[in-house]
Amino acid sequence: MTEFSERVEQVSISGIREVFEAAGEDAINLGLGQPDFPTPRHAREAAVEAIESGAADGYTSNKGTYELREALSAKYGRDYDLDLDPEQFIATAGGSEALHIAMEAHVDHGQEVVFPDPGFVAYDALTRLAGGDPKPVPLREDLTLDPAAVEEAITDDTAAFVVNSPGNPTGAVSSEEDVREFARIADEHDVLCISDEVYEHIVFEGEHRSPMEFADSDNVVVVGACSKSYSMTGWRLGWITGATRRIERMLRVHQYVQACASAPAQYAAEAAISGDQTVVDEMVQTFRERRDLLLSGLDDIGIEVPTPHGAFYAMPKVPEGFVDECIERGVVVVPGEAFGEHGAGYARISYATATEEIEEALEIMAEAYDAVQ
Repeated sequence: MTEFSERVEQVSISGIREVFEAAGEDAINLGLGQPDFPTPRHAREAAVEAIESGAADGYTSNKGTYELREALSAKYGRDYDLDLDPEQFIATAGGSEALHIAMEAHVDHGQEVVFPDPGFVAYDALTRLAGGDPKPVPLREDLTLDPAAVEEAITDDTAAFVVNSPGNPTGAVSSEEDVREFARIADEHDVLCISDEVYEHIVFEGEHRSPMEFADSDNVVVVGACSKSYSMTGWRLGWITGATRRIERMLRVHQYVQACASAPAQYAAEAAISGDQTVVDEMVQTFRERRDLLLSGLDDIGIEVPTPHGAFYAMPKVPEGFVDECIERGVVVVPGEAFGEHGAGYARISYATATEEIEEALEIMAEAYDAVQ
């Protein structure tokens, strides 16, 4: 008799969290994927009103309040010209739960899930927890996911493939041509495309497009969240949308692992999504300025990095020992291998922190770079 399930034994603690634990309290944290802006005031006020009125005291519908799902339906019509019914949404405990229920509802034991490498740490772990077999695909030199590589990886045992644009940990934004190809692959191979779009609004150049816009079948589900676009990481409010038959299967998982997303967070999310979007535009502009500062500083040091066109990460190639030297000197960056085998030789640097801290960190990174040359 084994003490723990084989699935859990295959999953380790996130390498990102291990780095955080190793760093001191006074370290400059360029490892955290969390905006340093306050949640928009109108979102906070909506939550307070719901709490004080008692509206947020009880369970909501398993899928979430109708008003939130109605706001999401309007958002996808506004942003992507998609006609989605409010019943085609489930409000979840962040984008992480949305990914989890997508995997649990669609992946059987031994089936494969194709995903980018380096890629978000949850893809591998959630595949294993669902009993599936991870099938990571290396990225192009510019750190974008190649549709041809995805298609080549698909077999008769493939249950799903994951795309993520703008990307974590890379900051890469897929072109419209590539996104159309992901939709075609889902259609022609009759395989599910899980599109992780939690950074959808944080784009500096180009335009975010969703494979759901171009798919002819119902083989695309989209994961979204308030965490990044509205600086609401702690509220834990995300969602998943797709065809009714897929939503109903994912709801079977969601209703047992979560029952419903946090009610106060749902009221805050409804206000954030429906309200003034100026705060998002201002945040994106600040991230763009910080990105340019970081890229310029890395270039001065002699560190190569593909220009990230979205999210708030850069993923430069770094010499051996660089990450350890940075952490030793008080700057937290995440080793690329935390995001997959093909992340080795890279580091993820988040610029979701104050300009002054980025400037100070660049000075320290220059010292760390010199120390390992």
